[in-house]
Amino acid sequence: MLGVVLIDKPLGITSHDVIARLRRKFQTRRIGHAGTLDPLATGLLVVAVGPATRFLQYLPLEPKEYVGTIRFGVETTTQDAEGDVVAEKPVPSDLMSEIAEVLAEFKGSIQQLPPLYSAVKKEGKPLYVYARRGEEVEREHRTVFISEAELLAQTGNEVDVRVVCSGGTYMRTWAHDLGQRLGCGAHLSALRRTRVGKFAVEDAVTLEEVEPGDLRPLVEALPPVPLVEITHRQADAIRHGQAIGFSRPPAGLVCGLVGPDGDVIGMARIQGQELQPECVIPVLGGGD
Repeated sequence: MLGVVLIDKPLGITSHDVIARLRRKFQTRRIGHAGTLDPLATGLLVVAVGPATRFLQYLPLEPKEYVGTIRFGVETTTQDAEGDVVAEKPVPSDLMSEIAEVLAEFKGSIQQLPPLYSAVKKEGKPLYVYARRGEEVEREHRTVFISEAELLAQTGNEVDVRVVCSGGTYMRTWAHDLGQRLGCGAHLSALRRTRVGKFAVEDAVTLEEVEPGDLRPLVEALPPVPLVEITHRQADAIRHGQAIGFSRPPAGLVCGLVGPDGDVIGMARIQGQELQPECVIPVLGGGD
């Protein structure tokens, strides 16, 4: 069993819970996902099954698109609705106008301080371990990129937004920082991931509905990464770790290698007119 499946993650479970259920359903432990979603979040989770887990790093997984709801006037420990309330402040009467005036500051390249309740590691331990102990630890800002940020609608003190961003962006931190900028505080009350790179949530299936027939072959999942067709002899060389010559290598740094039967058998680093294998499925069409 080998391929990529798009899952519409439901509310209230972790990404790890999704993987655990899929392992039982597909009867294999070789399952991994790209881009964790918090229990509060729903939407698109890109999952690889079998040897395809080794190809997650090559899939077109950016940018990411989210639709979320921000509640202004209330700050929480986790920067989302799961945390305890730590502060409540009045909200501007012209909330949408106030947000619109500062929204440009939250686009482009921005700095984020990872939340204490996150899986970012400090000295080998996730930050949430320290947070649960009540310990404050030093955190480092990281640079993320927000390509689009759109205000959709307002209901009372809640505002719906759509954001397109780079991987590694914390949407709850984005909401928290926006509330800080307005001076009233805020937290993320709902979030749905609608797109990951070329993959859209409209093409995803639920955990209840998913079946082996929903697996997408790597030859379909990898593009726009370039794919190169190779011969049986070249495939044998690739499986033995040998580079193969190629008179017209594609543009870019890496490419997928497609065997004579039409399946991807590996990935290669493009070095001049040579393709150097760096990730290979040992047996053509091999499963788990």
